Amino acid sequence: MYKILVTGSIHEIGLEMLRKEKDIKIHFAPDLPLAEILKIIAPFHCILTRSETPVSKELIDKAPKLKVIARAAVGIGNIDVDYATEKGILVINTPGKNTNSAAELTIGLLLSAMRKIIPAHIHMSKLKWDRHTFTGTELLGKTIGIIGLGNVGHRVARYAKAFEMEVIAYDPYIADEVFERHHARKCTWDELISTSDVITLHVPKTEETTGMIGAKEFSRMKSGVVILNSARGGVIQEKSLLEELKSGKVAAAGIDTWEEEPPQDNPFRNLPQVVMSPHVGASTTEAQMRIAESIANQTPRALRGEVVEYPVNMPSVQVLGSGPVASYASLAEKLGVFSSQYISFTPTHLEIKYRGKLAKQDGTLLRLCFLKGLLQSHKNFVSYVNADQQAENVGLHIEETEDPGFTDYESALKCTFTGAGKEFAIGGVVFSGPHPRITLINSFVCEFEAEGTILATTNQDRPGMVGILGTCLGKNGVNIDQFQLARNTRGGEALSLIRVDDDLPEAVVEELRNKEGITSVVKIVL
Repeated sequence: MYKILVTGSIHEIGLEMLRKEKDIKIHFAPDLPLAEILKIIAPFHCILTRSETPVSKELIDKAPKLKVIARAAVGIGNIDVDYATEKGILVINTPGKNTNSAAELTIGLLLSAMRKIIPAHIHMSKLKWDRHTFTGTELLGKTIGIIGLGNVGHRVARYAKAFEMEVIAYDPYIADEVFERHHARKCTWDELISTSDVITLHVPKTEETTGMIGAKEFSRMKSGVVILNSARGGVIQEKSLLEELKSGKVAAAGIDTWEEEPPQDNPFRNLPQVVMSPHVGASTTEAQMRIAESIANQTPRALRGEVVEYPVNMPSVQVLGSGPVASYASLAEKLGVFSSQYISFTPTHLEIKYRGKLAKQDGTLLRLCFLKGLLQSHKNFVSYVNADQQAENVGLHIEETEDPGFTDYESALKCTFTGAGKEFAIGGVVFSGPHPRITLINSFVCEFEAEGTILATTNQDRPGMVGILGTCLGKNGVNIDQFQLARNTRGGEALSLIRVDDDLPEAVVEELRNKEGITSVVKIVL
């Protein structure tokens, strides 16, 4: 019997689903203080929470039987994911279930700000009648600039189009066809900042996005711009926004997410041109039902060691079951990481081929692992939880097939990218034990350990090229750990895979690129 401690208020539909599971017993304590949770957590196999409970190192250490941490929401900010991973605990959550709710709130904030609905309501509640004070601005014909064209961003684009707004968007990590699909004109960062009448942010909070809108950006905006943030607190520098609102440079703002939640002192409350809400983007009945259903469906399967749709981390393949698929999980992610660093074009199609025992199993885990590795360079937070969605957001169409003919290995994995008239293929196998090997790169057949810092070079197949590579590395004090040479045809092109002991300085990489006969040099870190 698996025991679940529910410390978050989830919709009854999810609780009822859990109660119907014969091997699940739940203890529902949504208002239990942390001190009390620490006293009772020891016998539980899972904690199901929202934002109320900090699932910290302290809590995890007091829960020796903990196998799963379930977050009934998108974010994972209250969970020490790294420590959970270290302890072999699977973290799951529910991405995409509040997409529509967040997008609708954004439009609600926009309409309220543009038409001064809140101050007009307050005025009327005092039995006052002053129509002229509340003259607003139409959405028709205005340019809305959307920063981040992901799940929420593209819905906002669709809704804005319904108001006949001009929709432009900035997102450097998705394909052009995604912009076209959602009728948003792709633009540069500078164009969006300088030409938009409305700017709305729909990005995760990362190192790259924290404080991305500040004094510098406000100085380049149009006078009278409207700012919306229903994404994450901290992506807009609130102090700068406050100053621009007071000066009139920013005409109005709609804010749902805050640098500090809840705010201890909120100077925005004194500004009638600001519409505020307490982080309620997901707070609709429908969204809460979808979230509850998703987490209640995943949690029992996670406890049983089955593959789930939205794992955040990958503590070990054992957590997600055993067998050929689990043994290939690490390889799949490494192939994705390799591809992300090697590919020089924007792919629009990915074909994943399975051979042998892999072809007879559910490939969900391998697909998620590969996509997580592939998309990690996009700066957005990419995990097993959102890998499929991120792939869709960047315009990558995925096809999974069985193909016994691409290799002679008993079981194998091959991934082929196409786009912009170009193609890249990579494949690999896992030998007995945890020994992932790269066995195919484009037309080159190899057998190379997928680990460490790797120098991948191509060169003309002619005498002396191996010597050029070795001499250059040796001269710069770079020691070779593993070296493998492959070629497609005699006198054609050759591929060298060189694993080095330590980091490879960029100056050495650049020196190799300038060597005669060498056609490409890529540094790969796995």
